[in-house]
Amino acid sequence: MDTSKSAATKTGYIGIIGRPNVGKSTLMNRIIGQKIAITSAKPQTTRNIIQTVVTKDNVQMVFLDTPGIHKSKNRLGDFMVRSAKSVVNDADLVLWLVEPTDYIGAGEKAIVEILKTLTIPVVLVINKVDTVKKEEVLHFIDTYRKEMDFAEIVPVSALKGDNVDELFAVISSYLPEGPFLYDEDTVTELTEREICAEIIREKALRLMKDEIPHGIAVTIDKMDFKKGLCNVDATILCERESHKGMIIGKGGNMLKKIGTAARLDMEKLLSIQVNLHLWVKVRNNWRDDEGSLKDLGYTRDKNYE
Repeated sequence: MDTSKSAATKTGYIGIIGRPNVGKSTLMNRIIGQKIAITSAKPQTTRNIIQTVVTKDNVQMVFLDTPGIHKSKNRLGDFMVRSAKSVVNDADLVLWLVEPTDYIGAGEKAIVEILKTLTIPVVLVINKVDTVKKEEVLHFIDTYRKEMDFAEIVPVSALKGDNVDELFAVISSYLPEGPFLYDEDTVTELTEREICAEIIREKALRLMKDEIPHGIAVTIDKMDFKKGLCNVDATILCERESHKGMIIGKGGNMLKKIGTAARLDMEKLLSIQVNLHLWVKVRNNWRDDEGSLKDLGYTRDKNYE
């Protein structure tokens, strides 16, 4: 791109925060035009800050998708909440995602108190407007407008893409002028190993019920490219022996389902045939163990704290 003959370049960091399961990862995936962050119907799906980059014309946006802000029950939960709160300190703009409702609970009010301390623009994004009647949206906007002064309020449907272009334009208008921070073809700083591990975890989240998925983590033990084939060895960690049996399933059926679904997405990501081998191991109470959290990459340095 020859920026000398066009408008000055604009760039900045955009933090995406909100309660669990409001659609933060879905929105980020929609904006960048491809799937990087995993999604599921279960809350607290995102654990790390996931950084993605969108470059369009003279604008480069660096999105920071955060874990949902919630009342934590273990050290992993503490880490997730700290990570989410840390983003707002370094961002140039914050998107606060909420659901369309006229009830603002304690969790949302706690986020409002954090946002009120900021000196950067805060854009309220009311997501999932495709689930309500259009005439109700103005009422929801009025409800949230009473909580604080927002730079803008934009209703969207991240799932269907409704009004996402308008949100893109709003974000662009608030970014400062400056040189691009990344090459124009950069999409994410996540490695292929990290994305593949998250893909496997997503399939477990979607295919399994109860609370077991919250107690699992995935590690990629080997990723070997040979003659049009990628051999991947991965381990699903869980916290109890009883959970291990449920993840494997009768006759290995559940593990096969997870592996098949993950392999298809991994092949799309890597543009190559994937041979995926999955194992399940028990690491008791890893979500409350500092050593285990560090081994699995849940560290402050990794998450810009």
